[in-house]
Amino acid sequence: MAHVVSSLDQPSNYKDSQSRVDRQKQNELLSKSTTLYVGNLSFYTTEEQIYELFAKCASPDDGGGIKRIIMGLDRNTRTPCGFCFVEYYTHAEALASMRYVSGTKLDERIIRCDLDLGYKEGRQFGRGKSGGQVRDEHRQDYDPGRGGWGAQAQRLEIERRREVEERYADAQDGPGAVAGGGGDWKEAENLAPEAGKLKRGRSPDDDGDNTRLGQRTRVDEGGDDARM
Repeated sequence: MAHVVSSLDQPSNYKDSQSRVDRQKQNELLSKSTTLYVGNLSFYTTEEQIYELFAKCASPDDGGGIKRIIMGLDRNTRTPCGFCFVEYYTHAEALASMRYVSGTKLDERIIRCDLDLGYKEGRQFGRGKSGGQVRDEHRQDYDPGRGGWGAQAQRLEIERRREVEERYADAQDGPGAVAGGGGDWKEAENLAPEAGKLKRGRSPDDDGDNTRLGQRTRVDEGGDDARM
């Protein structure tokens, strides 16, 4: 059975690209690590929420507990960008969190936990070009919990809008543009409804129509008298 179901407290094969240790040394450090990397967080999840969740795996009676939580921040805006580090006092607490917390939901998102080599100053900032995480740099889907569209998709949308505004500005200033922003056209449109309400003057043709109408009426009356 051990070969069918993998253990939930085993670290992943992830290796920090900025780490200077080899794979063997990394495994030795992870076997004693008290630090967890927590990913797939919502940008709106607070440190208090994380503490409340991970405190369920703490063992203060055995000298353990949560030592500190380091929130992952956007390098440019200094706002949360979807990850954090949780440091315990014991290795057993970190393993317990991997068993019971990783894969559960926090703020309607399935979070994932992994053993970490240990926090160092500077690792709290995102490594993406836009300041956030790399995964949000190229993401093509819309994720309201992680800032909407990916950073690259947002830049393309900004460029598209800028091009549209520039084309519109060129059309306004180019040959054939209406002076004054088309104010004359607006005045003409405002006068059009009133012009439609004016009565048409009488013409000689109208008098001729009335004369023919009177003659036809007299003929019709004469015919009726004859039938009677």
